Amino acid sequence: MNTDINRDRGFLTEADRAYLLGRREMTHEGSKRNAEARIRQRVTDAILDFDLLVQMLSKKDRRQVFEPVGDDDQLLDGVTAMIAFAYLGLKEQGVDFEDALVPAVRSAEEAYAADQFEAMVDVDVRFDVETSVEMAHEEIAARLETGQPITSRELFSLALEHGHDVTRYGRIELAVTDDTDESFLERLAEYFDGTLRRPTQSRAVIELSADTD
Repeated sequence: MNTDINRDRGFLTEADRAYLLGRREMTHEGSKRNAEARIRQRVTDAILDFDLLVQMLSKKDRRQVFEPVGDDDQLLDGVTAMIAFAYLGLKEQGVDFEDALVPAVRSAEEAYAADQFEAMVDVDVRFDVETSVEMAHEEIAARLETGQPITSRELFSLALEHGHDVTRYGRIELAVTDDTDESFLERLAEYFDGTLRRPTQSRAVIELSADTD
């Protein structure tokens, strides 16, 4: 997650980013509601703007936007988060993500084939999701209470998706595997204003208090 509030303005202002990251305090509930309403409206307007970007932004400009994606992990993370945001938002409203994904991929593939090969293509888009229930968040929190290790994904889900205050634990033990993204660990530590340590190859520790071992 990109926590730099000083980037050039996107559809969020620096003040919006600071508020979402908890770095801007608002003492009045009315101010909080106004800030959240402005952010919601900017998100809505940005989504509507993508129709304009798809139709009217030049191919040259689009390519320049995505040109760094092979070397820029933060840009790729941003694209991933953009898709996840849309998926979660539609799912919460009972809208099948496939209803948005299939026509999007089909029209993009048709446009790409026409531009690159001057050809028409028949596009078959298949989208299938299988989910299984993992450990309840109460159980994850209980493991944190007793100092047992959790995964970085469990920490992300517990704190960012379910609003659990993990900073009160002082330190968080994380289990690390070959599939664990080191940069993701670093971003989690930065988000919680903590210090990341790697005592062993299979363990990581995020120190959240002044006292460290």
